[in-house]
Order: sequence, then structure tokens, then C-alpha cells
Amino acid sequence: MTGKTAPPAKKPAPAAAKKKAGPAPKEGAAPKEEAAPKEGAAPKEEAPPAPVPATEEPPAPEHPPEQPPAPTDEPAPIPTEAGAETTPVPAEGSPAPPAEPPAPAPEPKPEKPKEEPPSCPLSLAVEEVSENSFTLTWKAPEQTGRASLDGYVVEICKDGSSDWKAVNQEPFLSTRYTVPNLSSGDKIHVRVTAVSASGTSVPATLEQPVLIREILQLPKIRMPRHLRETYIRRVGDAVNIMIPFQGKPQPEVSWTKGGQPLDTNRINIRNTARDTIFYIRQAQRSDSGKYELTVQINGAEDKATLDIQVVEPPGPPQNLKLVDVWGFNVALEWTPPADNGNSEIKGYRVQKSDKKSGKWFTVLERCTRTSCTISDLIIGNTYSFRVFSENICGLSDSSAVASGVAYIEKTKTTYQPEKIPQRDMMEPPKFTQPLTDRTTTRGYSTHLFCSVRGFPQPKIIWLKNQMEIREDPKYIALIDQGVCSLEIRKPGPFDGGVYTCKAVNPLGEASVDCRLDVKGEN
Repeated sequence: MTGKTAPPAKKPAPAAAKKKAGPAPKEGAAPKEEAAPKEGAAPKEEAPPAPVPATEEPPAPEHPPEQPPAPTDEPAPIPTEAGAETTPVPAEGSPAPPAEPPAPAPEPKPEKPKEEPPSCPLSLAVEEVSENSFTLTWKAPEQTGRASLDGYVVEICKDGSSDWKAVNQEPFLSTRYTVPNLSSGDKIHVRVTAVSASGTSVPATLEQPVLIREILQLPKIRMPRHLRETYIRRVGDAVNIMIPFQGKPQPEVSWTKGGQPLDTNRINIRNTARDTIFYIRQAQRSDSGKYELTVQINGAEDKATLDIQVVEPPGPPQNLKLVDVWGFNVALEWTPPADNGNSEIKGYRVQKSDKKSGKWFTVLERCTRTSCTISDLIIGNTYSFRVFSENICGLSDSSAVASGVAYIEKTKTTYQPEKIPQRDMMEPPKFTQPLTDRTTTRGYSTHLFCSVRGFPQPKIIWLKNQMEIREDPKYIALIDQGVCSLEIRKPGPFDGGVYTCKAVNPLGEASVDCRLDVKGEN
């Protein structure tokens, strides 16, 4: 740098003085004494960096120092629009500052996984329609993502237009919303989206536009009670069902099976203002299934399901075989029929036939297992067996017949009486009830009693005062079931004394005695 270049350095001094009175530079800028070149100025007009004094600036030296200027004398970086800092370019002829080592590149931050937006709201439907508004209902989405749900946004669009307009300015969390201020007769398309911090869901839309007009009565299907359960008919029978409904204005009625329209060649549908008639002339098993009835008025609808089951008798059981024959018994086994007639098998009927009569007799009804044992067969007869299947329609048209026959053989039996051990019943006489002393009145008959046991039955001897009483009409001696009695007829004073009853058998003897007193009449 030469002395000729020094005068231009005085020019930026006023600008620097003005800048000193301005606001402080941002953090990291040069000290206030240093002048910063204007943004966009040419490098030739820029003066070499020099400290800016508070008063008049001294002239620059003729010969610059050999050392480069100190880092504190460097010009302040110029802030850009984006907030970044740029280093000013040195003036022409000035020594270049020492090269700074390149700053190390910052390590790339790992990208955060993108949060998935919530899923679509569910079951969007019209709850009510009036002449200038309608009410929507829906269910919350299955997935809301990591962020909690902020709410829902309802958008509408007139039929024939593609300009969707949000009805609510801010998301709301309710799953019911009334869209107001509509014109009667308009057809409005509707969609609802779920909103969260991670994004917006796919919108849930109505398939048909909502016609804005007053519904005097919401659609309602009045399903008869007997049709709320499975409606069962036999193959070939006619199916004629009438289902009433209500709704004003007259609702639109539609029938589907498995989500598909009905086959009008087989099923006839007739609708009136109050009911719908479902008619099949001759039912087939292919007509079985669940039919869905929908009654709709301007997006408001009611649905019902009709479950029809067309059945027929089952086929016969399979693989009937005679498993075993023993004594008076036979064991049978079989497998279920190949065709159950489109209905559950309720049981099996088992029949037998003997060779002599050739007639079939039922031995088991509603057998729920696929095996059985038949007993009480007659010895010497030959039997055949057959089995029918049974369902709600009744028995199968044909039966399964066992290939073999059962012959009940005669068996020789010998009677062997049970050996009962003999018990020794021999016992000497023993009195169980003795005689008792008595007092009687003269002329009045009296009795003496005692009881005795023993085997063989003992012989009874009566004695009076140690003298045996023989055949005397005054005395009557009896014995019955071991009870001994002696009747003394009209006793007198001489009939008093000691009476003895003596029992004798081959094993021994026993005796008891008593005193009888006879008193005279007063």
C-alpha cells in the first residue's frame, strides 16, 4: 500500500461516525471503532481496515507494517437477508489476511421418522335432514398416530361443482355436526377429515349427495318378530314375506344379498308406500342366505337383515356295519350322511327285523351318537338292522341297511344253586317271661301266663303243688308261638297253691312257678 491511497480512507469516516450513533451490531460483529463497508460496494472503493476514532481520523502511514492487522481490526461481517454473516473483501493493494483453516463440517442429524397421519373417520351417515340444514354422525378413526387428535373438519360441495368449502373454521372433537344455512332443494356432497399434528387423514365421504328438504318422518323398518330369527322353508315351498316400514316422504327401498343386487328371475320384489313384499315361487337351497333391506330418505336410512334357510330331508347314514354279537345283544356303528339337507342332524332312528316275521320295528329314536347297542333279542332268531337320518324336515327318504345279519344262538346253561351254610338252630328250653303271683276271687276264672323258647319246640307240663295236672276239665292249658297259658275255671279255696310250668326238649328242661291265692266273696 502507497501514500497515494491514503486520502480515500478519509471518506468513509463520516459514514462510520453516523454508524456509531446507530444501534449496536449483532453478537459476533466487529467493535464500534471499525468501519464496515456498505453492502454491494465495489472492492476498489473500500478502504483498508483502520480504527475509527471518536474525533478526526489521523492520516494513514506511508508504509504499512509488515505484520498483518490484528484480528480486532478486521471489518465487521455483513448480515445477509437470511441472517448469515459474510466477510468483507479487502481493498485493492492491501495485503491478504492469513488463510483460516476450514471449519469442520457439522455432523448430519438423524432424520426423525415421519409421523403417520390419522386414519379415515368411520361410519359417516346422515342423522337428520331439514329444509335448511342436515346433521352428520360418524365414528372416531381406528388409528390417530403418535400425536393426539386435534379434531375434525367438515367440508361441503354442491352437486355439479368441485369447489369444496370447510364449514367449521377450527377443528372440533365431537363426532356429530349440523351443517346450517343451506338452501332447500340443493344437493350437497359431504366429506369429513380427521386432523392432528402429524397431518390430515383421508376424507370420509357420503356415496350420495344429501338433498336438502324437510323429512317429516325418519325411515324405520318394522321387522315382524318371527322374521328376526332364521326363516326356515322346505325345498319347493313358496316364500312370501311382507315387511312394513315407515317414513315421509316415501323412502327408497332396496334389497341386496351379499352386497349384490337380487336375481330378478328368481326373486320378485314389490314395494308400496308402507311395505315391501319378498316373493319366491319355488324355493331352492341356493336361495338360502342373508338378505339386506335398506330404506332410505335423503341419506337417512334404516337397515334390516332377513335370514332365510331352505332345507330338505337328509341323506341316509353311511358305512353301517354290525360290529359284534354276544348273548342277547348286538353292537352297530355308522357314519353321518354325506348330505345333511342344509340343516343340522338331530338324531338317528334304528330299526330291527327278525327273519320269521319280516316286519321292521323301531328300537331307538333320536339316537344322537353314531353307534348303539341293541339288547333283549330273542334266542334262536335272525335279525337285520337299518338306520335313518333325521333333521328338522324329518327322516331321510332312504335308510342304510347293515350288510350282515345277527343270529342269536341258544346257549346251554346249567343251574347251580347257591350253597347256603347250614346254621345250628338247636337250643334248650328257656323262659323269656316268668309266671307272676296272682290273687283271685272265688268263682271267677283266672289265667296264668309265661313265655318260652327252644328248638326243637319243648313240651309244656303244668304242675300244682308239684303234682302234674292231667286231663282235668277245670284246667285248660294252651301254647301259641311260645306263649303258655293256663286257665283255672271258677277256682275255689282248694285251688290255691303253687303252680309250676315246665318246658322239656331233648336238649334240656326249664321251669317257672308262681303262687295263686283264692279269696272268698265278702
